[in-house]
Amino acid sequence: MKFSISVQMERLDPAQDMAEVARNALELVRMADQGRFEIAWTPEHHAIEMTAAPNPFTILTHWGAHTRRIRLGTAVVVAPYWHPIRLAGEAALCDLLIDGRLEFGIVRGAYQYEFDRLMEGMSQHEGVAYLKEIIPAVKALWQGDYAHEGHYSNFPAATSVPKPLQTPHPPIWVAVRDPGSFDWAFKMGADIMTTLLGRPSEEIQILADKFEEAVANNSQVPRPRHMMMRRACVYSAHEDCAVPLTAAVESGRRFANLFNNLGGVINGFPEPVDYEEVAGQSDNQPEVMLDRMVFGTPEQVIEKLRLYERAGVDQFCCNAMPAIPFDFARRSLEMFITDVMPHFEGTA
Repeated sequence: MKFSISVQMERLDPAQDMAEVARNALELVRMADQGRFEIAWTPEHHAIEMTAAPNPFTILTHWGAHTRRIRLGTAVVVAPYWHPIRLAGEAALCDLLIDGRLEFGIVRGAYQYEFDRLMEGMSQHEGVAYLKEIIPAVKALWQGDYAHEGHYSNFPAATSVPKPLQTPHPPIWVAVRDPGSFDWAFKMGADIMTTLLGRPSEEIQILADKFEEAVANNSQVPRPRHMMMRRACVYSAHEDCAVPLTAAVESGRRFANLFNNLGGVINGFPEPVDYEEVAGQSDNQPEVMLDRMVFGTPEQVIEKLRLYERAGVDQFCCNAMPAIPFDFARRSLEMFITDVMPHFEGTA
């Protein structure tokens, strides 16, 4: 099992210096590069301070100038926010500027808050159809002249300028959950991203079984990679668990707002959902989080990661939890690199 890291620029408090947030994110990526992580990922979100990423390709280009070997990926671009020609060109230019290290992750979208502002109120659930239309178009544009007649966009013959440095194109990843999406993504030649959010550890095997079922049903295509993402934090003593747990609860209160469209967003900052409402959901109770998230001493984290390894996960993605104090985050990543990764084949 290999390892990647998800790093995002996040502010929960307007008093935080955005320039410092960006510097801290870059430092984590540079540590991951030196520590032999395979990929560093960044998302796309708009008008939300807890994920400042209006163009992930810009962020990856910046990271690429300060790293040597780590591959750099979008986890994920949101398909409905893009025109196929622009998406193909932006991704190809990024791949060129970072020396052919781009991993191209794409998704339907998750926050209705963004859809209401960028897509004139289109339902986020319609993003699936948009996703299925745009991926074949982008792949064709990367190859040469292509005319498109679709439901969401139409254009005469055009091509991606520039072309990607990687041939035939950068690896494509699709974030999925339901079995039908697994099957469709396989036929597109895509690798698979899944995220457990706050779900029980039993979900690891459930998602792995869905993946293997799709592999069996698509024996005519090369086997794709399967990546799972979960919040991760390593610390030296049990009492230190309060740091990531507090951060997870506070982030979770704001995520619940966005994910379920429960509250307002003031000057880019999502209002935290009432604590009692969040605490009443089992997924957000501290003791449940401590059990499900990859939090713990190095020995505890290794034991939790064995669940992913035994399930056949190709890559575990650490959500680097930017809401925790940066010195704590940096030390956590240091211990993950030195005390955890060497216990997994191919990562030492």
